[in-house]
Amino acid sequence: MNLKRIHHVAYRCRDAKETVEFYQRVLGMGFVLAIAEDQVPSTKAPDPYMHVFLDAGMGNVLAFFELPNSPDMGFDGNTPTGSSISPLR
Repeated sequence: MNLKRIHHVAYRCRDAKETVEFYQRVLGMGFVLAIAEDQVPSTKAPDPYMHVFLDAGMGNVLAFFELPNSPDMGFDGNTPTGSSISPLR
């Protein structure tokens, strides 16, 4: 397989609007698209969500999910304390 690029990477966020505004203001990323649905596409279970996409440049897209009815996010217990990786240049 000869991988040319990754179309998008998605993360979870607490507030899609706030997240988009942050990435626009701080990193200059352009807003691409927002998708809002009232149900899970694969199961049709009722669970509203917002999926937003930002232009990260060079054909890359950074995406976020806002899941208002899901429990708050936690941190991965396998990640060492104090470690943080930011792949943005």
